[in-house]
Amino acid sequence: MNQKQTINDTIFAAATAPGAAGVSVFRISGPQAFAALESLTGKPCPAPRIATLRLLHHPETHESIDQALVLAFANPASFTGEDVVELHTHGGRAVLKATLEALSAIAGLRLAEPGEFTRRAFHNGKLDLTAAEGIADLIHAETEAQRRQALRMVEGELEKQYEAYRSRLIRSLALVEAYIDFPDEDLPDTVYGELNAEVRGLRDELAGHLADNRRGERIRDGLYATIIGAPNAGKSTLMNHLAKRDVSIVSDTAGTTRDVVEVHLSLAGYALTVADTAGLRFSTDEIESEGIRRALERAGTSDLKIAVFDATTTPDDATLGQIDENTLIVLNKMDAAEQISEAFPEGIPVSLKTGQGVDNLFNALENRISGLFFSESSPIITRTRHRIAIEQAVKHLDTFLRGGDIELIGEELRLAVYAMASVTGRVDVDEILGEIFSSFCIGK
Repeated sequence: MNQKQTINDTIFAAATAPGAAGVSVFRISGPQAFAALESLTGKPCPAPRIATLRLLHHPETHESIDQALVLAFANPASFTGEDVVELHTHGGRAVLKATLEALSAIAGLRLAEPGEFTRRAFHNGKLDLTAAEGIADLIHAETEAQRRQALRMVEGELEKQYEAYRSRLIRSLALVEAYIDFPDEDLPDTVYGELNAEVRGLRDELAGHLADNRRGERIRDGLYATIIGAPNAGKSTLMNHLAKRDVSIVSDTAGTTRDVVEVHLSLAGYALTVADTAGLRFSTDEIESEGIRRALERAGTSDLKIAVFDATTTPDDATLGQIDENTLIVLNKMDAAEQISEAFPEGIPVSLKTGQGVDNLFNALENRISGLFFSESSPIITRTRHRIAIEQAVKHLDTFLRGGDIELIGEELRLAVYAMASVTGRVDVDEILGEIFSSFCIGK
């Protein structure tokens, strides 16, 4: 945030995307919000939470702008915890431009920065950092899984989980403080053993929380799948089936695909990026060889590999060498094959040319994707920031459990408390706020 722009400023922004629409929403937040509404309407601010129809006009030229539905929210009962005004106007571009110009003309108001409304809500205790991140994720959600996960964050599930961890750490730290501050008191001999047992139990819970196969990040960022196989096995045809449009060139000429072609899909409720790659074979062609190198590189970092084999020929060694537990095997050209290859009893027989078996392939692919995610019954880690903080907490607890001078290892508990608190923002975390809120859109 600019040094000249403080949390005490009154800010405004359009909260809806630009373009022709039935309604546009403008939001004003800060100590002058109600006065700004009076400047726009020439009338007293209506009672809080009572929708009122008012004519908006420019505060300097007094030119009429639009009939608007206006709403006032008195602090602290608002999204930001400040006085807030919403203007619901018609959604034309001219109305948007005129309303923003009118707001800009009011002394003491300025245009909000990205994420500033939500940042103020955080500063005013209306939500924690995980809920703020959930709002950003909800805005950008493209699949049902992403929407569900983001909504759980907004509703405070992660905050409750991490605050429970932090509270347990604080209780353990209190016992350490008792040992340090009151060494002459007759504390029960069992207290230190109980302290160690509690810290160890919490450490194991946090370690189990980390061992989630990065499910939350995968839901948020999406999975990556790479289609591999020999030239002319049917990779590009499969890509077009998945995309439901022609995104890859299909030709009888081997080596048509020389670069990585990607398409973004929603499959089984999850975001999925699928890459069509160059056919795997030995080649002296410099460009094709580079395409094959990229294909192998993508396959090596993918969440899922889809290996396509030509069922009418002997399986190629290059593709066979890529098969592992994260590979879905597809046997293509079954319309021309005499039988299913005995080498791949788990392979899915299809004819991408005729459509035979394609529905079965899609079902198998959806099941495989769903299988990468276990039960969503408990809150899950959704961001790298959370994972790093919890890993740090586990590291400090491990150091504590190794034992030593109580004053020294007690500091490890304090550091663990700080690490857990940084996830929800219960400590001074100004250094990470800019990164979090910069991903927001203007007006949110």
